[in-house]
Amino acid sequence: MVREFNEWLSSFRTSISDYKYYVNFNKVYQNVNELKIELNILNSLIGSKNFENDFRNICDKYPNVLKCIPLLIAVRQYEIEVQDTKGKIVYDFNKYKNNQITAFEIDEYLVFMKETGLEDLIQNHIINNLVDYAFGVEVGLDSNGRKNRGGHLMEDLLEKYIKKLNVEYYKEMYTSDIEKKWSIDLSLLTNAGDVAKRFDFVVKTDEQIYVFETNFYKSGGSKLNETARSYKTITEEIKNINGITFIWITDGQGWNTAKHNLKETFDVLKHLYCITDLENGILETVIK
Repeated sequence: MVREFNEWLSSFRTSISDYKYYVNFNKVYQNVNELKIELNILNSLIGSKNFENDFRNICDKYPNVLKCIPLLIAVRQYEIEVQDTKGKIVYDFNKYKNNQITAFEIDEYLVFMKETGLEDLIQNHIINNLVDYAFGVEVGLDSNGRKNRGGHLMEDLLEKYIKKLNVEYYKEMYTSDIEKKWSIDLSLLTNAGDVAKRFDFVVKTDEQIYVFETNFYKSGGSKLNETARSYKTITEEIKNINGITFIWITDGQGWNTAKHNLKETFDVLKHLYCITDLENGILETVIK
């Protein structure tokens, strides 16, 4: 069956985000629960009439509460570096596990509370509960993880279709491992072993080894052109190796900005498919 490139490209999706892509609430709950005791102790500062004195008393009795302060300004690490008129200051919010903190050190952390605005936020009752506030911060921080989650969405989608085939398959497999496992020479792909190449999936049947690459590009960029050229090279090299087939599954509206390079690969790579092809059962016809 002859495929027309532009018609094929027109089926590309704008998104493949699933329900879990936006926020990993299990991670949010876990991160907040780990600080729940300390956050509740700091809750006593909400609306305080003498914030400085109350903060000193809390830190003196429970210095471990300091470890939840970075979360209140949406920072993951415990060490925070700031620059002021005195020069560089490094605050370590996770060093007082043995209940040892001096009055001078507490005053330093009090400066941090003042200058970052946390004192005003807490003292003036702008918030009602630091645990609830922390949940909101964690949701915001978790949104930064969407890029990593998005990178795996296409792999997860493809794996579901591979599993339906009931075949032997492996995830993230290097060419060196393929060579050892099935005694096949892939030196043409690795420049005689000088370059390490890893495929997203490898499927093994009685007749053939199928190596997969998969990706999804929601937006454009130079990486798309590099990817298309790279896979075109693999196509040219792998056709000279008996017993192995290269399959590339890609999708995403980002390809509209690099369709010239994609078409060049489309013209030489027989097994270049998109999500619509997967839905139409292409793997069942290809994998023998």
